[in-house]
Amino acid sequence: MAGRTPFTNVDPATAAAARLQGADPHELDQTMEFMLRLIYTNLPDFPIYDCPRLPPPLALADDHSSAVDRLSTLPRELLRGIVSRLPVKDAARTAVLSSRWRPLWLSTPLLLHDAHLLPKGHRWPLTPANSPAITAAVSHILEAHPGPVHCVRLVCTNMSLYRPQLARWLQLLADKGVEDLVLVNRPWPRDLPLPAALFSIATLTRLYLGQWKLPDTAVLRGASFPHLRELGICCVFMKRGDVECLVARSPVLEILNILGCMEEMRLRIVSDSLRCVQISMSSIEHIQVVKAPLLERLVMYRSSPNAARGLYTKLRIADAPKLRVLGYLEPGQVLEIRDTVIMPGIRTSASTMLTSVKVLSFNVRFGVHSDVRKVPTFLRCFPNAERLHIMSKRCDQPSDNLALNFWEESGPIINVILRINTMSIREFRGDPGEVAFLEYFFRTARVVRTVVVAMANPKSTPFSTDEALSKVEKCSKNTACITLVLRNKGPAGGELWKFKDGADFSFHDPFSVAEVSRKQRSE
Repeated sequence: MAGRTPFTNVDPATAAAARLQGADPHELDQTMEFMLRLIYTNLPDFPIYDCPRLPPPLALADDHSSAVDRLSTLPRELLRGIVSRLPVKDAARTAVLSSRWRPLWLSTPLLLHDAHLLPKGHRWPLTPANSPAITAAVSHILEAHPGPVHCVRLVCTNMSLYRPQLARWLQLLADKGVEDLVLVNRPWPRDLPLPAALFSIATLTRLYLGQWKLPDTAVLRGASFPHLRELGICCVFMKRGDVECLVARSPVLEILNILGCMEEMRLRIVSDSLRCVQISMSSIEHIQVVKAPLLERLVMYRSSPNAARGLYTKLRIADAPKLRVLGYLEPGQVLEIRDTVIMPGIRTSASTMLTSVKVLSFNVRFGVHSDVRKVPTFLRCFPNAERLHIMSKRCDQPSDNLALNFWEESGPIINVILRINTMSIREFRGDPGEVAFLEYFFRTARVVRTVVVAMANPKSTPFSTDEALSKVEKCSKNTACITLVLRNKGPAGGELWKFKDGADFSFHDPFSVAEVSRKQRSE
């Protein structure tokens, strides 16, 4: 073990238990750090940013010997705006600048991110040695600031070691009207129960929870979130029905995000307010959209129970009249629309179609016969889809590629012919099944304007990029649409899904390779 880095997440008891079982606790520690980083990546942005430079009339004079403190002469509301955009340490320190600055921090709604309280020189990943200083600082700030509390991020502390402090923090946050709260436990233990007091903070508009265990059902039934609009549940231990219980007690909830929950959930969606549901890297047996009149987006990313063993999420959509964005559908899964299970070759009718869907995404193994056979049938269920995005998945079994004649013999697909104006295929390797689909699409689609082919990374999936490119050029040579071929240096299977992309309603198409890249550059 010489030279190994100290644990940042695993406690000594867990490390000893892992060794007794023949496991390396350092690998367990690294796995937990990966999951925490995944949680951090999917947390909402913290509303702190660099202030723009002051315009010339407000800048200090060029002659520093005669410099005047012009900032302090600004209107009080503008000074409070400056303080509100500073990290909490800097915001509190403005009190020493002058008598005008002294009361500003205390009269400005509190923005607190405990990562800004790390001791000087300390960076991620965190170590247990950071916790005492951070915990003491959080306690001091929450006690000192009179409120109101706008936004709080508590993500750096192993909460199991500071349960009395956590209870006091939640009491203070409730008393001071916290609106936006992120609470992530630095494990171990991973299944630390959340205090019941959290579920009675009625002022919350956004709540994200990471690495916890939900309390008993009786506590959840007593929850009250009358103003909650966004809920994130990340790597949380919970029982069936817990999510539905929280949704039912959040009458204006618009966004529900679930990440890394592996208890083989069954999710039943009944909500008059939900607009976006995203489930990422979780184990979901069954999703039923029973009644969701405002639901616009449903995203399921890597959330089948065990796709390697042929176990996929069963999806039933009964009542979602405004559903516009849907993905990533797996042809291996059972899709049920209203009361009809969609099977290959089924005759579509008004009762088996969702006409509201405009943006559609599939995961397809083009080398698996049963996958490909379902694609034409699935496509017919969404006759008004205008954008189609396909993630081509690797086949870990003998290839069974279907040729061009399969697509031609499957019959006309209305949306391909008359609706789809944008199509993308990601993780493209130039396999025969992929090429057959591309050739069919280019021959058939009459209104398509843009096709994006994003190559797989040849370092993780060996193939000839030049050969794959020549196949794309051959398929598209007789078309007038714009065909973009993107080289890929990213991870196998594409970049991980980010909740903020899917929940950004100003972002027309969250599955678009080109638009996501453009959005990220603008940020």
